[in-house]
Amino acid sequence: MLVLNGKAVSEKKRADIKSRVSLFKGKYSRSPGLAVVIVGDDPASHVYVKNKIKSCEEVGIVSFHHQLDAQTTETELLALIQKLNGDKSVDGILVQLPLPPHLSADKIVAAIRPDKDADGLTVENMGLLFSGKPRVVPCTPRGVIEILKYYDISMAGKNCVVVGRSQIVGRPMAQLLLLEDATVTVAHSKTPDVSAITRTADIVVVAAGRPRMLGADDFKKNAVVVDVGIHRLPDGLCGDVRFEELKSHAHAATPVPGGVGPMTITILLENTLVLAEKLQAGR
Repeated sequence: MLVLNGKAVSEKKRADIKSRVSLFKGKYSRSPGLAVVIVGDDPASHVYVKNKIKSCEEVGIVSFHHQLDAQTTETELLALIQKLNGDKSVDGILVQLPLPPHLSADKIVAAIRPDKDADGLTVENMGLLFSGKPRVVPCTPRGVIEILKYYDISMAGKNCVVVGRSQIVGRPMAQLLLLEDATVTVAHSKTPDVSAITRTADIVVVAAGRPRMLGADDFKKNAVVVDVGIHRLPDGLCGDVRFEELKSHAHAATPVPGGVGPMTITILLENTLVLAEKLQAGR
């Protein structure tokens, strides 16, 4: 079985991003800027944000870190976003999800200027994606496409199944596969028999959010399996797929960790650079 090493893909792509950032700095006498806003004390979110800040430094992007108390009001958070919307040193804005329960993620994301939306989650950017003219694409789905292309896994004409229909992964993932000329089915929590559908697919992207949900029997022989899930259990990190079962069954699969995860932050860096280039060109 071919192990789809997202870390290797990420390292190659980051070298390219670093080179492009250097060219941007030479042309505009400044670095692209990413503002990361985190509210509260979710441990996983803090790890992600720390990795994002470190990754920005590695490629030359300036990171503006805004740590807010868990009791921050919606009015206070919206005021910060409006300030960042008007800050010319900020090209990309990311509000780390999940937010505390008293804050509306939809309302907060909607307040981000679409041309500074580094996650690609605003209604305008989703609309552009689904019209086939994306400005930037949600990071994890785009990372999946990059991994498949790096390993020369063709999607055109292939029967692809996406397990999960979230706004962040499942729905944009299906659209990106359609843009690659795949035939796409989306299975989700209301699908009566998910395995009956995944067993028909050439390529399966699993973003169900359930640890070790699927194993070898849920995929046809020589399928390509991409596992987006990541869970911290007492015996360590795992994904939505029982990876160890796939070794003599699948054609290729992503491990957890080391598969899709490294690509998510890398695409965030690229999105920030793309937004910076577009904003600068319009000034």
